[in-house]
Amino acid sequence: MFLLRTLVFLLSAALGLVVADLLLPGFVIVWHDWWGFVLAIVVFAVLQSVLSPWIATMARRYAPALLGGIGIISTLVALLVVVLLPIGGLRITDAISWVLAPVVVWVITALATVLLPLLFFAKRVDDRRDRRRDGTPA
Repeated sequence: MFLLRTLVFLLSAALGLVVADLLLPGFVIVWHDWWGFVLAIVVFAVLQSVLSPWIATMARRYAPALLGGIGIISTLVALLVVVLLPIGGLRITDAISWVLAPVVVWVITALATVLLPLLFFAKRVDDRRDRRRDGTPA
């Protein structure tokens, strides 16, 4: 189950970054440096999982009005760190993309973390249902 959640989180991060690359001209995935992009996905996903609870705690303590935007704020911070790292997989080159990228990536990752497990679990349920029809133990 942990492995499946990790896979969903990595896939949702990748989807969010790819959609931002497709929609925003100043958001650039360096495709010829695929290893850098893979590292960017992993670093981004890990940062998101660590930063969200930490930023929520800080906001609850010092700025309760920010609690509703924790996901977008942690996405912005994770993007900032990934862009600044010398791994070379991701660049954000203009102010509009810096403003819109966190929103786009956050929306897509949020949708993907809800929808991807449904796809994975639907297949498992269908497989079990098919095995029961065949007489194979589930």
